Amino acid sequence: MTMEEVENGRDDMLIDGIEPKQNQNIEIPEEFNANYLRAYYDGRHPGCDQSYVGRREISFTLENDIYTRFLSFNSITELEKAIKEKCPFKIDIGAVYSVDPAKKDAYSQNAFTPVERELVFDIDISDYDDVRFCCSGANVCSQCWPLMTVAIKVIDTALRDDFGFNHILWVYSGRRGVHCWVCDGKARRLNNEQRAAITEYLHVYKGNENSNKKVSLMGPLHPFLARSYTEVLKDFFEEKFIYSQELFSNEERYEKILEMIPEESVTSELRGKWLDNKRSRDDVNMARWGHLKQLLQSGKHKLLEELNRGGLRSEGEDGMLANLRS
Repeated sequence: MTMEEVENGRDDMLIDGIEPKQNQNIEIPEEFNANYLRAYYDGRHPGCDQSYVGRREISFTLENDIYTRFLSFNSITELEKAIKEKCPFKIDIGAVYSVDPAKKDAYSQNAFTPVERELVFDIDISDYDDVRFCCSGANVCSQCWPLMTVAIKVIDTALRDDFGFNHILWVYSGRRGVHCWVCDGKARRLNNEQRAAITEYLHVYKGNENSNKKVSLMGPLHPFLARSYTEVLKDFFEEKFIYSQELFSNEERYEKILEMIPEESVTSELRGKWLDNKRSRDDVNMARWGHLKQLLQSGKHKLLEELNRGGLRSEGEDGMLANLRS
């Protein structure tokens, strides 16, 4: 076994160990002394890389936006002492480097390099400003926060089922969204190209108010998107989101939906129907959503015939998938 294999295996043991079997009967020798456990837990555990914690970069943002990087600590006691002394307004966790970041000036540039960093995703609620109408910017309420919940469900399932990651931590970012930390050993050692490939896999579109063509309507859905639609998005969209955001309640809002349909004949027909049913006794949001679904499933238009040949997406899947953000 090479030294590299030893290092990789050692780091995997820190987080990716085999789950212990439950309900095993453990035989304790009669001569066993509980003090042995105390000595074991107080000492250095076998198999642990004692330098690992000390090679992790920590940064502090102090009062008046003073930013200090490349801090490192060999123990929780050292970190606690520094936090109490500096009282940072913000603490960031950086990469694990080849050597102690606090002593980086003692090494050449080639010797001081990042060797591990968690795979992190940042989702901001402001990314949804073109599909939510209750809030904007960093503001959030009970009507739009479920968008973040849905994003967490979709991404977490993909990371676990499609990529095999297990050690995933979701945390509130402190202001306008959530952070996802993937901590598996194989995730920490991904290079930039591999990280970009995972991001691209999860990417649907980069939406904004100035972009009319938001989602490609052609062809069958990728299994990741099909699963997201059937298991999470469909029920959320039809049972909650349409009502909480009143997506079809007025022209300004439903025009954002129509902008996602590239064929003018489809959008013109829907506009006519929606203007005619202003005085309908039915809930206007569900009525107009029903019109859209019925028209897209009817096959009356050229676009829909092309979609049928390429794999028609049922019940407005693209409108729902447009609410996924990368």
